Amino acid sequence: MKSTEITQLSDLDLKERVASEREALQELRFNHSIAGLEKPYQLREKRRDIARILTEISARTNAAKAASEEQK
Repeated sequence: MKSTEITQLSDLDLKERVASEREALQELRFNHSIAGLEKPYQLREKRRDIARILTEISARTNAAKAASEEQK
């Protein structure tokens, strides 16, 4: 998932996406522990995707806080 795709999503979509990505990561970890993965780098990609999404959520929250403090 690219950063440009993430910035275009709404807040609700981002939260849903984090939940689904975490479930997918959990499933990958489970499959990797049992039989191994054909492409083990998928684990790293999922973790990084989750981090990108969480970073965008954090940036939006910080921007909203800064905007509300400016109005005071």
